[in-house]
Amino acid sequence: MAKATWNGAVLAESNETIVIEGNHYFPPDSVNMEYFRNSDLHTTCSWKGVASYYDISVGGDVNSAAAWYYPEPKKSSLEIVGKDYSNYIAFWKGVSVED
Repeated sequence: MAKATWNGAVLAESNETIVIEGNHYFPPDSVNMEYFRNSDLHTTCSWKGVASYYDISVGGDVNSAAAWYYPEPKKSSLEIVGKDYSNYIAFWKGVSVED
């Protein structure tokens, strides 16, 4: 089971992650959204599309744009990955992900 933690909090936990480019993408229903706030940051991946970000807030500490997801991944990327990973959430910036 993959688990994402930061600042002592479990952010997500699932047996159903999708690994893309070495990152675990967690299904939306496996994420503890109480720790997440929408970020204004958006980036573009040439093959996956436009990513949106979340800030993570735990115990008064904020990790800005530490989680990302693709609300509408490019169709060609869905074919490459082999599964629909729309709105699945991945982490970086000090978030620990163990499987």
